[in-house]
Amino acid sequence: MGAGTLCAQYPTIRERVQNLQDFDQKFLHYGYFVGFNNYGYKIEYDKTYSGPSALNGRGLPDIELVKNTGFNVGLIGDLRINKYLNLRFEPGLYYSQRDLLYPEATPNLLTDQDRIREVKSTYIHLPLLVKFNSIRVNNFKPYVVGGISTSFNLSSNKKSSDDNSSNVFRVQSQTYNYEIGFGVDFYLPYFKFSPSIRGVFSVDNEIIQDVDPNSPWTSNINNLFTQGLIINFTFE
Repeated sequence: MGAGTLCAQYPTIRERVQNLQDFDQKFLHYGYFVGFNNYGYKIEYDKTYSGPSALNGRGLPDIELVKNTGFNVGLIGDLRINKYLNLRFEPGLYYSQRDLLYPEATPNLLTDQDRIREVKSTYIHLPLLVKFNSIRVNNFKPYVVGGISTSFNLSSNKKSSDDNSSNVFRVQSQTYNYEIGFGVDFYLPYFKFSPSIRGVFSVDNEIIQDVDPNSPWTSNINNLFTQGLIINFTFE
């Protein structure tokens, strides 16, 4: 069903001159994106741990997570499968920071510096996504997108010989994720502009335990999973 037929059935939709009428017929095209991110962690605690630093085992407050807005930039490769499906590869560089605030009641953490861990991340993010398109109406077209990705954290500190006793919070350098989101394509006279919002969810435990098995920073954490919100503005 074309835009003209849709407008005939629904008179309130006024048909307009379509920009870039042949754009979606391209088998392969490229673009770029800029945007923002808001990364956090899903923290799973060790409920059975009974050592001196067991936050939850002793009924003490959970670690407070502070999310900060980060920045993303990258490229887009889009391969047309059919009218409703596209396969997309969107490699990018993502900067983010999360702050872990340990409660004052945590044993052996005496100063403000001990109770704060700034986890800065620089990701090379490589998502492979399937884009599900709706019918184009005039010069816009909604879509949903989903897929898998892997991220390489250049700031993971995985190979560092220091740990939290030296104010170094360590996580794994590579994770695998699944992603899902939605957006809208706007067909402008000279290019296609697409704002989108997407969630990214890690399936890998990222925590690297401190050398001390009773560490007040890591001993009560079983699993640490990245969860993030990504807002991208693409130009194709």
